[in-house]
Amino acid sequence: MSGLVTDNRFADPDAALRILTEAHRPLNEIESADLNARLVLILANHLGDASVLAEAVALARRTMAEG
Repeated sequence: MSGLVTDNRFADPDAALRILTEAHRPLNEIESADLNARLVLILANHLGDASVLAEAVALARRTMAEG
């Protein structure tokens, strides 16, 4: 499998953001963190590639450090 794709692949990125935002709307902070954890595990399994997952984790950590 190839490396991490970071280009936008959504036909409607705003719709994707709305889906994520609406999923969290009725949740408290703990429930929201639980949803995120479950979503990450589901999507990581969908990737099925530990090296791509490692790239995604590294990118996420770098972007956190950048602010």
